[in-house]
Amino acid sequence: MRNRYLDLLRALAIVRVVVYHVTGWASLTLLFPAMSVMFALAGSLMAGSLLRSGPTAVGRRLRRLLPSLWVVAAIFVPAMLLTGLPFTPAVLLWLFPVADPPANYWGALALSPIWYLRDYLWFVLASPVALWLFRRFPLPTLLAPYCLLLVIEIGIYQDPPLVLREFGLYFGAWLLGFAHQSGMLRRMSVWVLGPTAFALAAVGGAWILTHQGPRGYDINDIPLGNALWSAAFILVALGRAPAAVAWVDRNALVGRAVTVLNRRALTVYLWHMAFVVALTPLVDVVGWSHQDLLGLAIRVVLVFLLVGLVTAVVGWVEDVAAQRPPELIPGGVRPSSRSTRRRARPHVGDDHDPSGGPASGGVPEQRGRGGGVIAR
Repeated sequence: MRNRYLDLLRALAIVRVVVYHVTGWASLTLLFPAMSVMFALAGSLMAGSLLRSGPTAVGRRLRRLLPSLWVVAAIFVPAMLLTGLPFTPAVLLWLFPVADPPANYWGALALSPIWYLRDYLWFVLASPVALWLFRRFPLPTLLAPYCLLLVIEIGIYQDPPLVLREFGLYFGAWLLGFAHQSGMLRRMSVWVLGPTAFALAAVGGAWILTHQGPRGYDINDIPLGNALWSAAFILVALGRAPAAVAWVDRNALVGRAVTVLNRRALTVYLWHMAFVVALTPLVDVVGWSHQDLLGLAIRVVLVFLLVGLVTAVVGWVEDVAAQRPPELIPGGVRPSSRSTRRRARPHVGDDHDPSGGPASGGVPEQRGRGGGVIAR
């Protein structure tokens, strides 16, 4: 049985990311540090897969991750090659993005969410060793990414490679997912978890207040504050997770929306930024500034409608990658399943898991680094 609370968290994180990219509201990054939450959920799933299947779980996770990227690459890479992107061996990174794949002037922003897959790929490959270390030395392993980020941000380690900076920024959230899967967070007393989360939030908040970035208090520009603030959020969100959120499925529309967003998390994440960029000219044509709430609301709705359309067209790739029967809109009850259940339990209501099967890796904000494509 799936944990619908985790499904709800992931769905909210995906919606938050899309809304943030349309509106640019920095406050959203503080209210809900979506990318760290998504990495924590993915880390929890990865730990569970490794414990069940061993290192073969790495291959299965990559199988689920890459096909949706290949669909995007099949459409956008030829378009970029025709509009000025040089054809070099680096283009092959669109098949396996261990580094930022190349992009031209318009693709760099429209395809900027690729950074998430790059980090996800690194973290998946590192997980067998990380889980071995975590099970033997849990606290030192948890603290290691935060210590790495600290020595980078205070200048002890200057000009680190991108991979180390990203491990410092987000691998701590991934490891908190390990702690969630192992039950460590759930076993923490409220008298330990509460003060720990408060201390992390206080230190992270103070760092954010005193280290404003180019967009003010947008935590995507403040790595150490981001990591600490997000860790506090994850400790509370996962450490005191409710046993059930039955209300999610009491409303058919809400339950179906949560299911769809989870089953199509990668498709939504990879495609939404292209539509945000495509609709940006409306700001000049119609005069919708970021202070125009009605205009922003219309742009958010248009982006979700366009993402919904492309998801209906190519989202089934996520089903095939997960070895599920492809569906146009996930979460429906197949006739054969319904008739089988009726024969088996004729007097029992429809209590099936509406999003059955293993959860998909998720999903996160604009911050460019030279030569690559990045959005958070």
